[in-house]
Amino acid sequence: MMSTKEKISEELLLEEETVKQNEIVLFNDDVNTFDHVIDTLIAICDHTPEQAEQCALIVHYKGKCTVKTGEYSDLEPRCSALLNAGLSAEII
Repeated sequence: MMSTKEKISEELLLEEETVKQNEIVLFNDDVNTFDHVIDTLIAICDHTPEQAEQCALIVHYKGKCTVKTGEYSDLEPRCSALLNAGLSAEII
């Protein structure tokens, strides 16, 4: 027989599995400046300046970087705003 603590832990694990987390992935391009990417990530994805700079560097050197994780309903308008700002991004 399971203890109350074990039952609660199991229920929490089941809840985590049912909430699908999506990601906005930002892709490298040869058009946008570092400053534009950084400013855009701060404004749209609520990044700190340091976080935005790190993401910009990862995108530059690795070709892509996850810049925001969450539920689709939160990410969709953010991804649209990134695209409208001239960045290359998609939700996966």
